[in-house]
Amino acid sequence: MSKFEVNILGCGSALPTSRHYPSSQVLNVKDKLFMIDAGEGAQQQFRRMGLKFNLLQHIFISHLHGDHCFGLPGLLSSLSMLGRTGELVIHAYGELENIIRPILDYFCRDMDYQVRINPISPRKNELIYEDRSVQVFTIPLKHGIPTCGFLFEEKKRDAHIIRDLIDFYQVPVKEIAKIKAGSDFVTPDGEIVPNNRLTTPAAEPKKYAYCSDTGYSEKIIPIIEGVDLLFHEATFMQEDLAKAKETFHSSAGQAAEIARKASVKKLLIGHYSARYEDIAPLLKEAQNVFPDTVAAYEGMCISV
Repeated sequence: MSKFEVNILGCGSALPTSRHYPSSQVLNVKDKLFMIDAGEGAQQQFRRMGLKFNLLQHIFISHLHGDHCFGLPGLLSSLSMLGRTGELVIHAYGELENIIRPILDYFCRDMDYQVRINPISPRKNELIYEDRSVQVFTIPLKHGIPTCGFLFEEKKRDAHIIRDLIDFYQVPVKEIAKIKAGSDFVTPDGEIVPNNRLTTPAAEPKKYAYCSDTGYSEKIIPIIEGVDLLFHEATFMQEDLAKAKETFHSSAGQAAEIARKASVKKLLIGHYSARYEDIAPLLKEAQNVFPDTVAAYEGMCISV
């Protein structure tokens, strides 16, 4: 099974605490690293978790609140000191260009690599990145400023050939790629060998949805439906729902309700308010609605 795992660098919210770092995650897809948000301390957490800076190619920023992007300047500077030369792409609301470029021009003017901002529209569900293994789509969210989540979806893989039957039917090498892609095989005598006799299905593509700061919104359900793992913010408990509505955040119970209605396989909650010294009650609240819920914590690595 190919690697597809989420590393939690930080799962706290805006106000710093000694218990949690601000929001930041790293998704590892076949040893290609994608950072999702970069709160303060992201680079220290990156090191603590044993992740390799040279494998980081893309950063996705959900929105321009400080607890999701204040870690960027230090990280970009450190990458320069580590000798990076390859381009780094940051996918974010276009306003980030006006924020980060003066910082780089002042503190990192001698960088040997390029930082490119790929401007995205947080208000649309659209494809913003793809390579041979994965596609990334935006998920419009409900927050006080333009904000989006991200859906990471593996591309469908070719079927696995059954070597013994390939040899039995003496299938030419040039035909194998077509068979992997779903074609039947026709022997020199005209016999049609069905594809399902020559192959076994590939594993279903994995899907991970990251929904950062957002009020309760059922509009995201069609986008995240059936994902293997959903991260959904759970800043507050239900007893503080008025505060959640005021600040465009969600309760743990609301996060679980979204997971239940979207029929996801597993829910991961985080972005905890500093008011809660113990996150166990938030986890219990979510599990009462959606039992297959786990609580994020710094240093966690969870397979999708």
